[in-house]
Amino acid sequence: MSFQLVIAEKPSVARSIAAVIGASEKQTGYWQGGGYLVSWCIGHLVSFAEAGQYDEKYCKWKYEDLPILPQPWQFIVPDEKKQQFEIVRSLLNRPDVDSVTAATDAGREGELIFRFVYQMAGCTKPVKRLWISSMEDAAIREGFANLCPDSDYDALYQSALCRAKADWLVGINATRLFSVLYHKTLTVGRVQTPTLKMLVDRDAKILRFQKEKYYTVGIHSGSLKADSGRIASMDEANTLKSTCAGTSAICTSIKRERKAEQPPKLYDLTTLQREANRLFGFTAKQTLDYAQQLYEKKLLTYPRTDSQYLTEDMGQTVQHLVSDLLGLLPFAQGLDLTPKVGRILNSKKVSDHHAIFPTAEFAKQGFTGLAESECKLMNLVCSKLLCAVAAPHEYETVTAVFSCAGNEFAAKGKTVLVPGWKEIDQRFRATLKADTEEEVLNALPELAEGQNFSVTTDISEHFTSPPKTYTEDTLLSAMERAGAEDMPENAERKGLGTPATRAAILEKLVQMGFVQRKGKQLVPTKDGINLAVVLPESLTSPALTAEWENRLTEIAKGNADPDEFMAEIEAQVRQLVKTYSCISADKQNLFQSERVIIGKCPRCGENVYEGKKNFYCGNRGCQFVMWKNDRFFEQRKKAFTPKIAAALLKNGKAKVKGLYSEKTGKTYDATVLLADTGGKYVNYRVERKE
Repeated sequence: MSFQLVIAEKPSVARSIAAVIGASEKQTGYWQGGGYLVSWCIGHLVSFAEAGQYDEKYCKWKYEDLPILPQPWQFIVPDEKKQQFEIVRSLLNRPDVDSVTAATDAGREGELIFRFVYQMAGCTKPVKRLWISSMEDAAIREGFANLCPDSDYDALYQSALCRAKADWLVGINATRLFSVLYHKTLTVGRVQTPTLKMLVDRDAKILRFQKEKYYTVGIHSGSLKADSGRIASMDEANTLKSTCAGTSAICTSIKRERKAEQPPKLYDLTTLQREANRLFGFTAKQTLDYAQQLYEKKLLTYPRTDSQYLTEDMGQTVQHLVSDLLGLLPFAQGLDLTPKVGRILNSKKVSDHHAIFPTAEFAKQGFTGLAESECKLMNLVCSKLLCAVAAPHEYETVTAVFSCAGNEFAAKGKTVLVPGWKEIDQRFRATLKADTEEEVLNALPELAEGQNFSVTTDISEHFTSPPKTYTEDTLLSAMERAGAEDMPENAERKGLGTPATRAAILEKLVQMGFVQRKGKQLVPTKDGINLAVVLPESLTSPALTAEWENRLTEIAKGNADPDEFMAEIEAQVRQLVKTYSCISADKQNLFQSERVIIGKCPRCGENVYEGKKNFYCGNRGCQFVMWKNDRFFEQRKKAFTPKIAAALLKNGKAKVKGLYSEKTGKTYDATVLLADTGGKYVNYRVERKE
């Protein structure tokens, strides 16, 4: 008997495929049955080798060894993935396997993951490609009925390979180059560096901002209030107020407009991360982690998606799901909803994966057994689905213009005609403990052109506002749009990163110390600002990503030469290394940590600084040092803090609380003396117990 081997990208996807095609027998690392073997990768089973694998000299970072341009490229299997790789390799090379189906995610990265494993395993068997946008059973069956030769996707693979190689070349060489120049590890990346620059630019705009005062004059008659435009000076505002005081105003025009606000689209990963950050304060990574947990529990569809639509074969599924959710969700009780499913179905706008929405399994199980964070996310996704299939929100705007003493004033009002989808949204938001902004409606009184009003006047003082600090919500939005003006309409990826990678980019910037979180805000650190300033524009501008993505899209279509693209990338890297061969002496200390002064040295009078393990004299000739792990403090189970050190240096003594006595087994407070500073080691003693 011969088998068809199916290789998925993740275990959960392999399980779903196996269930549909009849491979129900669980083996170690794969499923078997019905003439199929179904195994899986764990993301990237095979990766590019580290630089040190090409030559031992690359284990040390030196300018003389740059640029590093692998020829040929080498690959590795990470230790934690070797077991699964060996299972997949043995399956690929089994004599009874006569064909292979690539069932990794339908997109550029999925193609790369499969090809690397196939090549590393030394397999030459024929390969078919499963290309589906939905994990519904019917879609999987249809996909297997329409398998294509994997050679149809050779151009897509070349595009993926070029992207991966270019990221490696720029990341490895630029990181080593600037780290060596500035004597500090400065991680540079095609996506993370332009993202950092966006944060730094926004921070600079806020710092440079000069707030300006302005005024408006208002006229009042009962509940009616109309305002002038912005007025620069108080004198001008006072003049206008005086002119209008005690006079009457006439309504010169009334403009009524009926408008409709269409329902929102479904969530892709980025919009889900943005809204979860805004409503719950979740970081992008937390949202992705919670969504992944729900996906693995079969309650949510695949989260790493950039589509906000479903495929046209899913209409019936959604109809049933909406009906079930109306009975399941507390905020939807008694809701009158006739779902308009057609507006969220568009197969042409689904690439690798369709939009995120709840599964039929969730409709059966509900919120039972879910953590609070998972419940919040499921409620968010469910409310979005109900909103997306509801009626438009219809309202009327009224703009009334008044003339008073020859000057123009305007009043604006809004009246809701049909609540539509916003009723669902407001019901959902009412269940949140977090404060959410509610729209304030201003209903104007009945007005008619030519109507006269006696008015009173007042002056309001206002200030211009600085740009707002980025939050994860607003930064994710900016990343999505970055460089879009430099890309063609049909570019496969727009902006910085992909929905699947943006969260990791933000986390990496925080971990590396280039960005810090202040509540929901993301703020660049001193090192982050310096890094964005010293790097060339070619590395900090989203235009680099835009240009690459344009070329990669053309390669994927078979309209551009991969070798030509890689030759240009290598030339850019060579030029970068050549241009930044050295920097001035004053810049070399740009990233050195600022030393914290603790006090004055009792031996030579120079400053004493705090180090990782000690407090040391800044004069290299003077060897005065107080060790943090000194036996005096360790025996008494007391941390030798900078506060204690500062007091000892200033007064020769320090009041210390909570010293431990081995004799009594109790703690006590005491005054500690800096008893002797002359020898190699500093000595301390207890002067008196308090």
